[in-house]
Amino acid sequence: MSEQDTAAAAQPTDHDAVYPDGDEATQAVRDIADVAAVEVITTAAVHLLSAAAVKVGLADDPDNQIDLDEARKLINALAGLITAGAPEVSDMHARSLRDGLRSVQLAFREASPIPDAIGKGPGEKYTGPVN
Repeated sequence: MSEQDTAAAAQPTDHDAVYPDGDEATQAVRDIADVAAVEVITTAAVHLLSAAAVKVGLADDPDNQIDLDEARKLINALAGLITAGAPEVSDMHARSLRDGLRSVQLAFREASPIPDAIGKGPGEKYTGPVN
C-alpha cells in the first residue's frame, strides 16, 4: 500500500459520521431488531415481485428487460415465500401479495413463446394452476 493509499484510508468518512459508536454491522443489527417480522416478509416479497414484473416485461423497456429464465426463478421464490409466510402475515397483506403473484404468473405465461402446461408454470407447485 502506498503512502497516499494509507493517508486516504485514515481520512474520516461519511460512515464515521453515521455510525460513530460502532461498525456498520452492529448498527444494521440494531436497525433490523426494530423491524416487525411482517414488514420484513412483505418487503422481501415486494422486492421479488418487482423484479419478477420487470423480467416478464411489465416495465418501461420490455424489449430489453425480458428474461424469462430469471423471471421463473424469481416467481418460484416469491410463490414459496408467500405460501410459507401467508399464515404469519395478516390476510390483508397475504391477499395483495397473492394477487401480485398471480399477475406475474399470468404475464409470464403470456410472454413465454412456449407456454408451460397448466400447473407446471413458475410457482404453480406452490399456488396450484393459474389460468
